[in-house]
Amino acid sequence: MTDRRSLAASPGLAIDLQLQKIEQAVKAGVDWIQIREKDLSGRELAGLVERAMTRLGSDSAVLVNDRVDVACVVGASGVHLGEHSLPPEEARRLASQCRPRENFIVGVSAHSLEGAMAAQQAGAEYVIFGPVYATPSKANFGQPQGVQRLQEICKRLTIPVLAIGGITLANAGDCLRAGAAGIAAIRLFHCGKFRRPHWQCIGAGKFFRTSAGGAGGFVRRGKCREKPRRTDEEEVFSPAEFQGHDE
Repeated sequence: MTDRRSLAASPGLAIDLQLQKIEQAVKAGVDWIQIREKDLSGRELAGLVERAMTRLGSDSAVLVNDRVDVACVVGASGVHLGEHSLPPEEARRLASQCRPRENFIVGVSAHSLEGAMAAQQAGAEYVIFGPVYATPSKANFGQPQGVQRLQEICKRLTIPVLAIGGITLANAGDCLRAGAAGIAAIRLFHCGKFRRPHWQCIGAGKFFRTSAGGAGGFVRRGKCREKPRRTDEEEVFSPAEFQGHDE
């Protein structure tokens, strides 16, 4: 997920840095990029999404937060909706009228079992659930849900569930072992340089696809592997360096 304002005070520089971070994330193996810039006008947001899509090509799917109109106009891969946004079926209907696209992805944020079940019933292809761990950006959603709650939701839903909130290299593996199809984050991807070996540390890799619509997550489910050795060409961060760098 993007948050350009956390990267620089200058608007132009912030966008340039955000595009660089997006490229780094995709090179590291991230399969979905959610453009989440709620303060931008429709025209500004469309411009940013188009620039991101041009840079990434077919290497990663680009989803737009909430703005179905922008996602349709620029031909994005899909849209991610808030828990109280448009119903998924309505978003998909609008998308089909604007610019029909095969496998247009519609996902929903959920902060409770009831919300997650409702999103699935309404036609969401995946759910982002959290906050799993404590994080300032999700404080308004209440206390952290915890891994056990995440595991319960993963067992109850038949669509992929992505974990969000306080995700670090140290705890991402716990989310995957709890049944999450992947993780979602902002600060985790903004901190330092990410390369593919970092995902190997938490058993991450290519896009995890299970649902009929091709929904999945940022990283696939897998077992933790041994931490890669540091080389002159790879900058490897320890999990301790990412404590506090969460979504």
